[in-house]
Amino acid sequence: MKTDSPVDLRALLKDLKTLVDIESPSTDLAAISRVMNVVEGWARDLSAETRALPGGTREMNFGVQEGKKYILVLAHVDTVWPHRTLQGMPWREDGDRVYGPGTYDMKAGIVGLFHALRSFNKKWPEGGIRLMVTPDEEIGSPTSRGHIEQAAKGARAVLVVEPPVADSHHLKTGRKGTGQYIITFTGIASHAGNKPSEGASAITAAAEAVLALQGLARPDVGTTISVGKISGGTATNVVPAECSIDIDLRVSTMSEAERVDKAIHGWKPGDGRVKVSIKGGLNRPPFEQSPGTLALYEKAKVIAADLGFELGHEVVGGGSDGNFTAPIAPTLDGLGSPGDGAHASHEHVRLDRWPDHVQLLTRLIQEV
Repeated sequence: MKTDSPVDLRALLKDLKTLVDIESPSTDLAAISRVMNVVEGWARDLSAETRALPGGTREMNFGVQEGKKYILVLAHVDTVWPHRTLQGMPWREDGDRVYGPGTYDMKAGIVGLFHALRSFNKKWPEGGIRLMVTPDEEIGSPTSRGHIEQAAKGARAVLVVEPPVADSHHLKTGRKGTGQYIITFTGIASHAGNKPSEGASAITAAAEAVLALQGLARPDVGTTISVGKISGGTATNVVPAECSIDIDLRVSTMSEAERVDKAIHGWKPGDGRVKVSIKGGLNRPPFEQSPGTLALYEKAKVIAADLGFELGHEVVGGGSDGNFTAPIAPTLDGLGSPGDGAHASHEHVRLDRWPDHVQLLTRLIQEV
């Protein structure tokens, strides 16, 4: 662990524990609001102008000037962990790691950001900084997406303080788009022994769909399709009248999203008596690499080298709120805390690397 860093690691840990101790599952808006209140208090200590937006998003403005392009920063306070997770997965410091639910994804990113902001002493970069703190990223950002996209229209750059890639600690210059579909099949029930021909099996239709729709995948261009859940039927001796499947879609380009969506909606079962209902679609558009995003990465790479460490970049399969801004403004993701274990019991932050990445974020805000 470096000892010459200007970043106060103990202060980082103190603030992180404050946020982690407030469990904030996406399903509990009151708990999320408690974390938001802490973060908003930090912002007001820096004389930020803050406001609550419909749905629970908080906007925090640091020296934003009317009519001028600003730096937009994205963060979220919700986690995938239910209440009382801390009882079995408590805050724990162990050498160069600190463990706990929500540490890596992404409360440490928020803490690192505020330590960067405090270093400016309220002397903000040209145009200022707009921070959007959202309550529902882990469930697809249903209430915050519109606010994020609107904010991106006034940004010259978007910085996302989600964690960097686990193990490599690389930044994220692209993400796959994500989609979810629920397909319901309604057939005709009948006695499987006495009158099987009178039945129209919803499960048979679902099985056909699983094979046909997963066959649309093109891993060579980043398109993956997985049926992760199937349910149906009532009894072994009844031709099933109901079945449903849940589909996960990942795509690297909008053209692939459109191809798959068209094919899903155009699919027909072999037995025309089975009716098909399709809900869902693309939830997050692909975060496609762009010259603007790669230019931001190159700037970050130079800063990292000046700070004494190497910095790579990757395109990853999971989505973030950066997927919404990338088509609108240059977006660089993965600027939070290094570590590993997102959504897993070994979730942790790397204390030996975290201060370096806080310095990186500070310099990047200064120089963008």
